[in-house]
Amino acid sequence: MRWLITNRTIQENGEFGGDLGKLSFWTLRDGGSATVAADWLPVSMEDFRDRLVKVVQDTFPSVVVNGISTPSEFQKHVCLFIHGYNNDWHAVMDRYEKVATTLFDGPDGLGECVTFDWPSKGNLLGYLSDRAEARNTADDLTNVLSELYDWLMTMQKLAVRDPENACKARTSILAHSMGNYVLEYAMNQLWTRKNRPLLVSLLQEVIMVAADVDNDLFRNGEQVSHGDGEGLSNMAYRITALYTGRDDVLGGSAGLKHFGKRRLGRSGLDRTYPLPDNVWDVDCTTILPKVNGIATHGEYFEPEATQVYALMREILQGKDRSILIHDGVVPDGPSRTQPLSAPGAIAVTAKPAPPPNTSVI
Repeated sequence: MRWLITNRTIQENGEFGGDLGKLSFWTLRDGGSATVAADWLPVSMEDFRDRLVKVVQDTFPSVVVNGISTPSEFQKHVCLFIHGYNNDWHAVMDRYEKVATTLFDGPDGLGECVTFDWPSKGNLLGYLSDRAEARNTADDLTNVLSELYDWLMTMQKLAVRDPENACKARTSILAHSMGNYVLEYAMNQLWTRKNRPLLVSLLQEVIMVAADVDNDLFRNGEQVSHGDGEGLSNMAYRITALYTGRDDVLGGSAGLKHFGKRRLGRSGLDRTYPLPDNVWDVDCTTILPKVNGIATHGEYFEPEATQVYALMREILQGKDRSILIHDGVVPDGPSRTQPLSAPGAIAVTAKPAPPPNTSVI
């Protein structure tokens, strides 16, 4: 099935607009197209939740059968897809359809994919406006995640009494570009709202694709404090950042926002800081199709990016990072070491500084 949560305005002609509106919930009619607005049917939040829960209960395998846990690679997901900047509604739904078809549909699919759609302006000139809309959108995403948190806590209590009553769905998030900025703030608000719970895995897997956030987001490491990435790292079992230095969109982004700080989706994690044990990154430069630096920003989700999709699939299946590296699913990335001088450069010896003038005038 296809699922849509959005806070875009709804225009008089039934199309989804480009401004911030009320949070609404939609399901796709049978045989409908995700990119056709008229094919989406509005439902209440309660109805949306009940329908999704029914699909999970009716089609997902049990987490525990006869006291034996189902291996994580055979468990199914409810995954929230959060798009990035510069995407109008039709572009968002086209990308959502590609992700859902490639990773979640069919007998080998990973479960159900829900898109969280926010009003990106859909043009490069709207970049800074997108930043403001993304910050405002975080409040709505917090409310959605809060509902999920409360549901999972209820299911967890039931599972204590009988493990076979455990929720059948693994929960995950796949966020792209500025969607990670939305996620960062939403998770921090949620963590604060729920009294900063520790060791509560609201999300099994979070994949941050071409993340338009500072690359020192997790700079506090294992220390509990008020850092930007605290809510995310404390409420997710594992976080994987996919990046490439070929991303020219994020190269420009760094200059528009936090001067002097690189983007996570372009340079990977800032390793001059301690990192939480559940956060890691993968340089996708060698497995992304070679396109221009602007197109690279969204190339992770194009059908040609088969190796990237294979990597995302195995991450969502819960494969340990050491196995992913050993099996060659994680590519060898270019070295991050920056040489102190160019190859073949002539060494220059600095002249000694002259002694200070101590003469008295």
